[in-house]
Amino acid sequence: MSQRTNSLGQPIGEPVPNWSPRPRPPRTPMDGRLCRLEALDAATHTAALHEAHSADTEGRNWTYLPYGPFDTAADYGAWIESVQALDDPVFYAIVDVATGRPVGVASYLRIDPAMGTIEVGHLCYSPALQRTPASTEAMYLMMRRAFEELGYRRYEWKCDSFNAPSLRAAERLGFRYEGTFRKAVVMKGRNRDNAWLSVVAGEWPALRAALEAWLDPSNFDEAGAQRRRLGEFMTEA
Repeated sequence: MSQRTNSLGQPIGEPVPNWSPRPRPPRTPMDGRLCRLEALDAATHTAALHEAHSADTEGRNWTYLPYGPFDTAADYGAWIESVQALDDPVFYAIVDVATGRPVGVASYLRIDPAMGTIEVGHLCYSPALQRTPASTEAMYLMMRRAFEELGYRRYEWKCDSFNAPSLRAAERLGFRYEGTFRKAVVMKGRNRDNAWLSVVAGEWPALRAALEAWLDPSNFDEAGAQRRRLGEFMTEA
């Protein structure tokens, strides 16, 4: 592509015609075949979420989060009450459609409607959700809302640079690594370098095609095992 320049001959970015600020994400449900995301609510979700996370007996799921683990359901419920009405982050419970029980949490955060950027984060998947098709579907539903329903231009993923599982999950979903912000925050009394990854709007159609192909029931055998890996569909897309 030829480089764009202004009247002074300086290189500039491509135009964004008719741009307007994007809506903030609503708390309305996001319904999938395997899971549903609904507004996180202490009265509705605390007991089942705490029970689901109790299967993580070592507390590994909380190492890279700025809060938790929670010893009691009351402690967890108090935390949920403190965040459930926030405008940023906007928290959702991830509910298993088959059982009707919440099995994880996710959020939109660092929401910038004026610039059209939004981040996914505060991911806390219980063992019942980890490494399941529903965990992938939850991320697909959140990306679809951000890009298609709300029209955001940029979708971000940030994690502790030492959090290898989070980095692998982001890259599996099609996020591109952009760099690491050194000494970005102090969390739980220790330094955290933040790895930044993103998907931009122009990449979403191909990622959507790959994710939908992988999530299709025909891609799973009678025992629920995948026939083809998501990476294969990503390469084709």
